[in-house]
Amino acid sequence: MGKSIKFRLTVMSFLQFFVWGAWLTTIGTYCTSGKGWTFSQFGGIFSTLALASLFMPSLIGIIADKWIRAERLYGILHILYGVVLFFVPQVNDPDILFYYIFGAMICYMPTISLSNSIAYRILTGSGADILKSFPPIRVFGTVGFIAAMLVTNQTNSNVNANQFIIGGIGAILLGIYSFTLPACPPEKVKCEKQSIVNQLGLNAFKLFGNYKMALFFLFSMLLGAALQLSNMYGDAYLHSFPTGSLIQENSTTILSISQLSETLFILTIPFFLKRFGIKNVMLFAMLAWVLRYAFFALGGSEIGFGMIILSCIIYGMAFDFFNISGSMFIEKNTDSKIRSSAQGLFMMMTNGFGAYFGTIASSWVIDTYFILPDGQTDWSGAWNVFAVYSLVVAVLFAILFRHKHNPAELSEISH
Repeated sequence: MGKSIKFRLTVMSFLQFFVWGAWLTTIGTYCTSGKGWTFSQFGGIFSTLALASLFMPSLIGIIADKWIRAERLYGILHILYGVVLFFVPQVNDPDILFYYIFGAMICYMPTISLSNSIAYRILTGSGADILKSFPPIRVFGTVGFIAAMLVTNQTNSNVNANQFIIGGIGAILLGIYSFTLPACPPEKVKCEKQSIVNQLGLNAFKLFGNYKMALFFLFSMLLGAALQLSNMYGDAYLHSFPTGSLIQENSTTILSISQLSETLFILTIPFFLKRFGIKNVMLFAMLAWVLRYAFFALGGSEIGFGMIILSCIIYGMAFDFFNISGSMFIEKNTDSKIRSSAQGLFMMMTNGFGAYFGTIASSWVIDTYFILPDGQTDWSGAWNVFAVYSLVVAVLFAILFRHKHNPAELSEISH
């Protein structure tokens, strides 16, 4: 029974990120090379990820906690996401495409945190050890993302709208599949008089009144901005190298090393959590972001290619150690009745507020200080600024966030 459950969750994890990876890293190529639109238009479309994450993850988390079985809600959202993607090939105006992608992201972004909640709940119900079982399951989400990138590129769909058809088909299949997962009904509550806050499912927002949780969400937002910088500018940076160069011609392959690195670092999370504790693991992630951008800044030097490869390798630690450890921190430090909502808040702060402010601030910084007279971008200078930003966040986190490592608390996540 345990192996069957883990396999079914592995399929869910694989498809969860396959349906995103089919177009996320190639929509820029589609907009610029396929449609001939400008980078600024593409950047506007990219901001839909952040805008959708501002409200949808927490809203969907509340619905899953209060009214609808989580796996059914998850399935409905993916089917709607797939349907919207099917309409994207018909759009020829970047302003209109913005709204279509925004609609797709409204459906998709909350499923990331919801998939974590479903996996934790099903694993707990089957008696599995979450700390040991979840990372190997989650690693196949990254495998799915890489697989989607390869399918899109090998079919030459990176420059045309077929990438959205690939994602749409996968999303509808995942939506149907999710209805076969074990039931994850809302937690039963006592039939007593409840406040308006309880009735509306807004309990999770009370977490901001707790010093430790408020700090955690604040730093989630600050780190979400760092992640957005990588997502927005990584591919543009590699494409800025001389035409025909090794880096410019193999930019997608080079960036995929970041996803391959994720698969390795995810599997090390149980060891690092037990050995160093949640706070230190999240701190390692922040320091890894410093190295991510510092190595990128050295990309134009004589040892540039090696630095770029190292940047892609360290990305796995930067991304996984905070996002996955952070979701486990939420699982440990919140009541079972509001965990879906709390996971949604985590997503809202990282991919919502963090990504949105990161988009606005980084665009202003680059446009104001790092656009050269010839119109080229001083990428080295920009990456150095982003590295300093990440270092400041890491230092503040180390000083302000107090959490004593207790190995016993990690075993409690399993039950």
